[in-house]
Amino acid sequence: MENFYIIRILFLTALSSITAVLWTPLLTHFLYKYKLGKSIRSNGVTPVFTKLHQHKEGTPTMGGLIIWVTVLVLALVFFYAGKIIDADFFRQMNFLTRSQTLLPLGCLVAAALVGLFDDILDIKGKGRGGLTIKHRLLIYTLIAAAGALWFYFKLDWDLLHVPFLGNFQVGWWYIPIFIFIVAATAFSVNLIDGLDGLAGGTLLTAFTAYAVIAFMQGRYELAAFCGVIIGALVAFLWFNIKPARFYMGDTGAMSLGITLGIIAMLTNQALLLPVIGILFVVESLSDIIQWLSKKIRQGKKFFLSAPIHHHFEASGWPEYKVVMRFWLISWVSAVIGLIIFLLDK
Repeated sequence: MENFYIIRILFLTALSSITAVLWTPLLTHFLYKYKLGKSIRSNGVTPVFTKLHQHKEGTPTMGGLIIWVTVLVLALVFFYAGKIIDADFFRQMNFLTRSQTLLPLGCLVAAALVGLFDDILDIKGKGRGGLTIKHRLLIYTLIAAAGALWFYFKLDWDLLHVPFLGNFQVGWWYIPIFIFIVAATAFSVNLIDGLDGLAGGTLLTAFTAYAVIAFMQGRYELAAFCGVIIGALVAFLWFNIKPARFYMGDTGAMSLGITLGIIAMLTNQALLLPVIGILFVVESLSDIIQWLSKKIRQGKKFFLSAPIHHHFEASGWPEYKVVMRFWLISWVSAVIGLIIFLLDK
């Protein structure tokens, strides 16, 4: 039976990738036709970043549409086809279930729409009209809170798994823990989306690791859901690798970050997320350290530019070298996370 689920996940992953590649030219044509391009800040607040990325001015954003729209369409097609068409194939390919995938899919779409709105504001405001960090954190918190309340009250779930120590009932503390993990993940993924292929590659690794975890837990629908995201990410990366045809934008980064955090909670392996996604943690820490340094040391920076991938870029590393090395680190950290998961089992 497991062979069937493996083949099903691989099929859905491949189908997602092919589907995303096929409709990408339509999106690209639309983005370029209406000049929905990224504006690079030139207000003097981030001089290093502006100097390094000025040449990217005008490259379309909102490429994250490729990912979440593909996932949503495939989920709905197989869900309704399985009900309308009397064929086992469509019923077997349906991966949308109330217990495993409805919540992460709903949060993916909700966060993506908010991110899309932010991208539109940013384009219209020429880089000055998007949501502020405070607004983003508030949105992350609200979406995470909805998920936390669903878990706690609808699913009656308050268990937190600590590797090698077991499950602990944390009571109502589960709600703030859930909110913190999901919001922090979303914030970190948004930060790492700064170089061609960087966010896509590291997210691809993280979702693959959690697909393996979900599969080994017998959560086959959730594993299939991860597979569909992985397939769409592969297609996105095909066009996003330097020189990027378009960027992920907040519609991609915001939605995928929140979804990754929710999947970590669904598998009850949230404490593995800082290991599997170590780069997300490092990115956030570097940004916090830079902010604190400016506050405490009267404007002096700790890094040449933050988050840390811009520091390496400013140090003289070519963009592709930063991206490829971060990819390699993400692969190693994901493997270490899976080893811990297997030893814990």
